[in-house]
Amino acid sequence: MKFFHLSDLHIGKQLNGYSLKENQEAVLKQIVDYAVTEQPEAILICGDIYDKTAPSAEAYTIFSGFLDALSMLSPQPAVLIIAGNHDSPERLSYAGSFLEKHSIHLSVMPPQNQNEYIKKVVLTDENGPVNFYLLPFLKPGYVRNLFADGQPQGYEHAVKEVLARENIDTGERNILLSHQFYAGGSTDPETCESEQAVIMAGGLDRVDVCALPAFDYVALGHLHGPQRVSKDWIRYSGTPFKYSVSEEHHKKGITVIHMGAKGDALTYEILPLRGIQDVRRERGTLKEVLNRADDANCHDFISVTLTDEDEPYRIREQLKEVYDHLLELKVDNVRTRERMMEEEERVPVLNPLEAFRQFYRTVRGEEMTEEAFHAMERIVQEAKEEGA
Repeated sequence: MKFFHLSDLHIGKQLNGYSLKENQEAVLKQIVDYAVTEQPEAILICGDIYDKTAPSAEAYTIFSGFLDALSMLSPQPAVLIIAGNHDSPERLSYAGSFLEKHSIHLSVMPPQNQNEYIKKVVLTDENGPVNFYLLPFLKPGYVRNLFADGQPQGYEHAVKEVLARENIDTGERNILLSHQFYAGGSTDPETCESEQAVIMAGGLDRVDVCALPAFDYVALGHLHGPQRVSKDWIRYSGTPFKYSVSEEHHKKGITVIHMGAKGDALTYEILPLRGIQDVRRERGTLKEVLNRADDANCHDFISVTLTDEDEPYRIREQLKEVYDHLLELKVDNVRTRERMMEEEERVPVLNPLEAFRQFYRTVRGEEMTEEAFHAMERIVQEAKEEGA
């Protein structure tokens, strides 16, 4: 069986106020074109379909057009979709029963009651059934009713319990779609600016891949860089387009999985995706940066760092005359580095956890225990979530 693994479309996202509509439409069309030539049996979309929980009408139209194009393919692939942390379950599930008649399967919430289980879609090929388990983004609070005491001990405990309830036949081929922050052992996957805002302080949302032994492939969403997590069969596909300057060197594409019989090694390939514009950095003097502009790159989304010691006249205006999608402008010279060193010497503003640690030390005259520190981590994170 061949299937495409995608995630984090973030339809409707803007980049520093610039619309990405044309770029997103371009990469979605490339995905459809690849589906025409490659003829996958399934297309997995692992969360964060939209960039906001209340997508714009334009975002709905873009995604609807993408699904329409996939549903018209012959042979028609099954499309399996889970909700991510950016998605509204109610909005994403709209017309779900109608879509299922067109081989488009949605799962927007994890099981929340004892009589509910992970949505399972079974496809077959010449080697028999392939079981796809669709596990959307979850917080421990979503699944508290599955626990006898109503209190899962964090994200990892919640995910493990939800999976343990499934009657998974390990003699068959099983695939999990999941949108969480997974890591292997003591090594965390590579993150970038795009998703660091949603990765929790202290790693409270971290789920170890030891929770996933029942699966032959785990299709992940949440992180924007394509990468394996500990094992070749546990992968983030990454985003189809660059959504921050920190993704400048990412190779965006579709992860294509070829699955044979049970026990056979999986094979992988990446089909490249490219938007109309690139997202990248430029560094040098103003003259050097301006001289590097040409017809092929002047419309890219760029972050510029200037190294001139003497500030040129009308810097921003000169740059925007040549680069029409300027994201940010920085200056790195002797003067700015000295200023930075002065600022580093000032008393830093403590984060809430460190501030409480120092308060505890002052009041109690001793260091916090590890147990107390982790309890405070949970309180701070819960407060952040309530504020969001």
